[in-house]
Amino acid sequence: MAGLRAAISLAETGQVLVLSKDSIRESSSQYAQGGIAVALSDDDDVELHEHDTLIAGDGLCNREAVEALVAEGPAAIQQLIDWGTEFDKEGNKLAFGREGAHSRSRILHSQGDSTGRELVRSLYRRAASLPNIRFESFAAVTDLLLEDGEVAGALAFDSERNVLISIRASAVLLATGGLGRVYLETTNPDVATGDGVAMSWRAGAVISDLEFVQFHPTALHLAGAPRFLLSEALRGAGAYLRNRAGDRFMLGKHDMAELAPRDVVSRNIVHEILRTGDEHVFLDLTHLTGIPEHFPRIYQTCLHYGLDLTREPAPVHPAAHYAMGGVKTDLHARTTLPRLYAAGEVACTGVHGANRLASNSLLEAVVFGARAGEAMREHAVRPVVVNPQPPAGAFPQISEIELRRMAWRQAGLVRDSAGLSQMIHDLEAVPQVDLPDPERTDYEVRNIHPVALLIARCGLARQESRGGHYRTDFPAKRTEFEKHSTVSQSKPVEFE
Repeated sequence: MAGLRAAISLAETGQVLVLSKDSIRESSSQYAQGGIAVALSDDDDVELHEHDTLIAGDGLCNREAVEALVAEGPAAIQQLIDWGTEFDKEGNKLAFGREGAHSRSRILHSQGDSTGRELVRSLYRRAASLPNIRFESFAAVTDLLLEDGEVAGALAFDSERNVLISIRASAVLLATGGLGRVYLETTNPDVATGDGVAMSWRAGAVISDLEFVQFHPTALHLAGAPRFLLSEALRGAGAYLRNRAGDRFMLGKHDMAELAPRDVVSRNIVHEILRTGDEHVFLDLTHLTGIPEHFPRIYQTCLHYGLDLTREPAPVHPAAHYAMGGVKTDLHARTTLPRLYAAGEVACTGVHGANRLASNSLLEAVVFGARAGEAMREHAVRPVVVNPQPPAGAFPQISEIELRRMAWRQAGLVRDSAGLSQMIHDLEAVPQVDLPDPERTDYEVRNIHPVALLIARCGLARQESRGGHYRTDFPAKRTEFEKHSTVSQSKPVEFE
């Protein structure tokens, strides 16, 4: 979404090339169920949306970024509607839902649980109608090209021909999405291997807040089924979390019970699993009506795997879902490398702080995607570099599944010094070699490895628990860590 929105802004300025690693629609945006948050209802305002975002961010939100997000949100949504986006309505008015940690009903949905798919559809349709935008699918960007410390293009791996293609550009936007596939259990699609963070890191950019990974509380936990996301909107509609005995264990744990912030719910699920010895807990919708109509995609997917949500509770377990941190940017998507921009989940503007407020991610993609496109216009008249070079980078000799198991076990929802230190030691010891004919999966492992290492390093340095980062050896927040972590090739983890 962020990339498409930026491309639309850039199209009137010059030639725009949109590269996608897989098909153009294969991204976390496509699978976003919960909705898009915006202060548009009669009983809401942007100040309340800002307040809820700051509270969820647990003391680490960049207030200026939050102000931009909530203030520009209403106009951004109206623009999407003008471009043909169809949101659910009650009569002639937009229908607003409630999700965790929101003080008002401000979540817009499309077809109940297909909001991301509808937004991608309308943005792609708009972008494809503009003559200056060209699309290339199945072209996985592997490295940024550099000239005198500036980004001057990118290398892309053509999956159909198994060759690298050099692309020169006057500016580059990373809209590569998340890093959920760093973890064994994740709701993210296969393409979410942290590519943008890894490429930026190799090129010398500053990475920020990477220790803050949000684990969604309710991923489907059925044998033989993918870790399909069971949207927070289900709990917003009244679904309960229960243990095997049928007890609602979130009662008394937080005044919002099942609608507490995601990190709170996820940790309580893990604690309940450890207490009972079970493999999962259960999300109970059997007392609700209209589930097949209001959540058709979720209902049909569960039914495909033999689970009828109207008759039996769904087994659920937390899974890696969203990265609050990423490539450090300013409020106009500029990274610390000249002519390199980042927007969407790959970027860290500080808008999410330590824990993203539900359904703010799609709004961020639209608002900051537009801001990125506006800012990148300044490079339209700059010539491209003739012979830029990629940074050096060999391939780690470790399997993807081994990396993901290590990250899940030692840098997952519950962390401690011993596990993080061991993970850092093991990852640093992995040998690196050149490969004569690397494939896309080799490039993905080459990206997962440094991203996992950076998560562990940042997690070890942050000696506290805050938002999505939980340390059993430092279970409380500490005022000296009410700062953002930063790390780059040239500097260790620092807090500022």
